[in-house]
Amino acid sequence: VQLQASGGGSVQAGGSLKLSCPASRIITSVFVKSRMAWYRQAPGKQRELVAELVSGGSTTYQNTVKGRFTISRDNAKKTLYLQMNRLEPEDTGIYYCNINGQSGDYWGRGTLVTVSS
Repeated sequence: VQLQASGGGSVQAGGSLKLSCPASRIITSVFVKSRMAWYRQAPGKQRELVAELVSGGSTTYQNTVKGRFTISRDNAKKTLYLQMNRLEPEDTGIYYCNINGQSGDYWGRGTLVTVSS
């Protein structure tokens, strides 16, 4: 199953974007129990975890995005989201969604976020 993240774009610092990662090909019973996350890879750097959401609803954020980013899921739509507010140039990178569940570990094709100062 290949996921496809969308919603990236170019914004000025202080702006907002909302990333989406639909997972229509993952069955609902697996989706609702999956661990989900967003990662990003900045130019010249390794991929890093940005936000994580486990099936019980607990969330974890990288310190640099706490208070600005919100990870969420819509089980009915089987979609993972990342709301990004007060974007900073350091948030620039390719963002990838990841869904890890009983049926496997799925990654999305990245979506590019570019934040200009």
